[in-house]
Amino acid sequence: MFQCIGYAAQDAASPLAPFSFERRDTGPHDVHIEILYCGVCHSDLHQARNDWSNSLYPMVPGHEIVGRVVGVGAQVTKLKAGDYAGVGCLVDSCRECAACTADLEQYCLNMPTPTYNGRERSGEALTFGGYSDQIVVDQRFVVKIPDTLDLKGAAPLLCAGITTYSPLKHWKVGQGQKVGVIGLGGLGHMGVKFAKALGAHVTMITTSPEKGRDALHLGADEVLVSRDADAMAKSAGSFDFLLNTIPVGHDMNPYLGLLKLDGAMAIVGALTPLEPVLGAHLIMGRKSIAGSAIGGLAETQEMIDFCAEHGILADIEMIAIADINAAYERMLKNDVKYRFVIDMASLKEAAAAA
Repeated sequence: MFQCIGYAAQDAASPLAPFSFERRDTGPHDVHIEILYCGVCHSDLHQARNDWSNSLYPMVPGHEIVGRVVGVGAQVTKLKAGDYAGVGCLVDSCRECAACTADLEQYCLNMPTPTYNGRERSGEALTFGGYSDQIVVDQRFVVKIPDTLDLKGAAPLLCAGITTYSPLKHWKVGQGQKVGVIGLGGLGHMGVKFAKALGAHVTMITTSPEKGRDALHLGADEVLVSRDADAMAKSAGSFDFLLNTIPVGHDMNPYLGLLKLDGAMAIVGALTPLEPVLGAHLIMGRKSIAGSAIGGLAETQEMIDFCAEHGILADIEMIAIADINAAYERMLKNDVKYRFVIDMASLKEAAAAA
């Protein structure tokens, strides 16, 4: 075991603060990473404050991790010291079920091990995430970050990126299709970039004309304001696929009316109950609503390589670790475009000052 420093929540009501803890030594299949940047996901806030009633404390959040490899185990073949590497939402799974053997570790039938707010499969030890100086992860759950990607903008790709890339690939979004991205935030802005790079005609569907203007700068071809009844009526039956990134329960019926025959809408943001759907909206048009969760590790590496090829990064605002509690308050107000990323070089200074 070796000593690490990070920022942790001790309970649901306390602010995050400096925290010392231990990680396991590097095993034969492990990669030891010095963390350089960590994105701040909205789920970090929910978990730290126990909004989903499943939090384990003390908790070191963070699952959008990018850093430099400082050591590898004897059996590691995919990475070496000096490489840049990324760790996303998972650090383990059963590796034996139908999902795991199909490279869909995120759907592990025996439950995957989350990067934080979980327990190691080998025992009762808690998993601690990326708001820390170092991490040790099995090579299967680490991706290689090409040198051509800006590391700061690459960090959110490990969650926000793969969460939007995976459904677009699964539903074979591409040339000649009309795709709507519902909601412009950390997920939505990545959905616009990916759908455009895949060759689709991309519409940002939003309640806010101002966000619509932002979406056009991100690459969207057009904007549909969902509060404009006339515009929604004119767009009825015109979309092949909808990527729904709204993070809370909402009425999906108006969006179902936008889909073509055999069109699909994938839910990637809302983990809370959704409002009832009128069956006729599904039956008349053979439409479908589905969900999608991040991606497996092979697909995550594919996504990273796609981003390197197409020059895709998250739009970020850099913060110091000492500003994380203020960043959480700003996230509650949707006051970020579009992802906070922590410069982990600020951690030692913050820990020393505590």
